[in-house]
Amino acid sequence: MSEIRRDRLHSQYVLIAPERMRRPDTLATTHASATVKTCPFCDGNEKMTPPEIYALRENKANERNWKVRVVPNLYKAVQVELEDHSKLAGMFESIPGVGAHEIVIDTPCHECRMVDLDAGQIKDWLSTIALRIADLRKDGRLVHISIFKNQGEHAGATQQHPHTQIIALPITPSNELNLLERHKQYYRRHGRSKVEDILENERLTEARIISERGDFTAYCPYASAFPFEVIIAPRRALTNLDELNRDDMVNLANLMKSVFVRLDSQLGDFDFNLTFRLAPVNSNFENAPYFPHLKDFFRFTIRIIPRIYRLGGFELSTGMIINPVAPEEAAKLLREVKMR
Repeated sequence: MSEIRRDRLHSQYVLIAPERMRRPDTLATTHASATVKTCPFCDGNEKMTPPEIYALRENKANERNWKVRVVPNLYKAVQVELEDHSKLAGMFESIPGVGAHEIVIDTPCHECRMVDLDAGQIKDWLSTIALRIADLRKDGRLVHISIFKNQGEHAGATQQHPHTQIIALPITPSNELNLLERHKQYYRRHGRSKVEDILENERLTEARIISERGDFTAYCPYASAFPFEVIIAPRRALTNLDELNRDDMVNLANLMKSVFVRLDSQLGDFDFNLTFRLAPVNSNFENAPYFPHLKDFFRFTIRIIPRIYRLGGFELSTGMIINPVAPEEAAKLLREVKMR
């Protein structure tokens, strides 16, 4: 059984999840590629996964011919069935690993990369994630949702088939609480959200802007930690993905398609991490000071991190990352790509 423990020395939470050790290739140094016949995420192999939670399809559940499919993670880090009761043993604090751990199977296509999906398929993927956020929000125990995509060995993927993970937790990670505090303090000083001002300044300088669609802007951040790192953010006050309307989804999907075409043109078949930074979905004792004011100071963002540069001793020892490509140069190269 998983357990969320409080690290009092570093003032952060740690998720102890022994079940995760059973994942494919957890301790391997090389990654063996699954074939369509053996891949549990491929169309026609629905019996190889737990029963689906949701699917974008026009036929019966757990059969083939779907567009996007959501299943419980077989090697789940947290479980929705557990009771949310904290316990103390002296100064050591923990709670059962309550939460949800789901896999969004982005596409039936085993070898498709993000760049291979058309804007309609990306929209289906985004809409499915938004629906899962809206559903998980109904469980009042869950307050923080982490959504991420690891593509390729250098990004930590253990499954080749394109997929995205959703982990919903009953606590807010310390770095997210710190982020909320910084954003709230910025709003109190300036009367505007930090993301709103960043986008305004990026649009004025234009040096790091890649492309825009509707209310969404894609840019290489001023202090990019990774070569060709891209942030996508809304200029409108949108705090979470399930707040987007149909036009928003279309615009965001088209922008993401454009970004991946440009990245692919410059980097080729690259590994990457993609993360969504989202507002809390419910209020609890930790985020109570922030929750009523999220619309004022918080904007959701999407971060795309190409993994083309390995971290070394300096990064691990200092927490600082050396980026060998200036974001202005990266944005210039990405803008220059001729869209097909």
